[in-house]
Amino acid sequence: MRRLTKIAAASAVLSLALVGCANDSNSGAEAGLCEGGGDGPQVGLAYDVGGRGDQSFNDSAARGMEQAVEDLDATCTEAEATDGEPESAREDRLRALAEAGDNPIIGTGFAYSQSVDAVAPDFPDVSFGVIDGFDPTPDEPNDNVAYLGFAEHEGSFLVGAAAALKTQADHVGFVGGVNNELIQKFEAGYVAGVEAVNPDIKVDITYIEEEDLAGFADPAGGKAAAAAMYENGADIVYHASGGSGAGVFDAAVEAGDGMWAIGVDSDQYLTASEEAKPHILTSMLKRVDTATFNMIQSVADGEPLTSYQSYDLKADGVGYSKSGGFVDDIADQLDDFAAQIKNGEIKVPDTV
Repeated sequence: MRRLTKIAAASAVLSLALVGCANDSNSGAEAGLCEGGGDGPQVGLAYDVGGRGDQSFNDSAARGMEQAVEDLDATCTEAEATDGEPESAREDRLRALAEAGDNPIIGTGFAYSQSVDAVAPDFPDVSFGVIDGFDPTPDEPNDNVAYLGFAEHEGSFLVGAAAALKTQADHVGFVGGVNNELIQKFEAGYVAGVEAVNPDIKVDITYIEEEDLAGFADPAGGKAAAAAMYENGADIVYHASGGSGAGVFDAAVEAGDGMWAIGVDSDQYLTASEEAKPHILTSMLKRVDTATFNMIQSVADGEPLTSYQSYDLKADGVGYSKSGGFVDDIADQLDDFAAQIKNGEIKVPDTV
């Protein structure tokens, strides 16, 4: 059973900032990543809403950049986004990176698709990558842009199966940051995974925002959505909401013993508070770090990635975490589901 509700979140103030260029300090982001550097590629990393420190999507991209600094002797510039900013702000951010000599430039999130499409033709010698990106003008493709996509529905199927195998209430939930096609892939896979184990389990669905990207940076909204689910009888809630997921974890803690949350993108058990860790059942791993590093590596090798690149379960682009040991007893069942997805026996839906 699928039940959809909606809640609103507040919008935020527009600003634009580039942080941590080569030897400069990266104020506004965790220090260290872009301090120093060497003779390798000079990379521009433009974050999505929530930025560094979201313990999720953006932090995963930062880990890929960190690997490039260590392995490829790269230098880097970090560029921060803000809630509710106009399309022109993203374009200005990308142009500033290109004019500073960064190559490649990676936009972390689908919201950069339009702006990359507008900016890339003006810098034909610069390679651009867009995490979760799409080509808004497919009839006139840019040959210096790579769209780095993931099979989020496949990884979400696995954590949905985990939720179904672990629930004591036969009632689980899903919190999405923004109700768009990308986050609906997480929902579709999660629900399919639950139903593969037991189609009678109730699944509540809530989106923090319908369109506003502030839904990815609204912990209060995430907490309200998850708290309502726990109060309504759910004992496990999966979030795909970026920085808003911190609120989901808080709600699980306050809901008490036996209440679980499922993280996303990164292994969120590793970065959660000590108070929250006992409530994080698993996380759906989306290897944004791998895609980010691969994009940088391709430019360093003189063979930049272009067009659509897919990171699915078979390519180890998605998966689930085992930190905490809470799914060790069902890992064989989850791995069996994974094998069936990889060999095509299970076709996971990517739409709701």
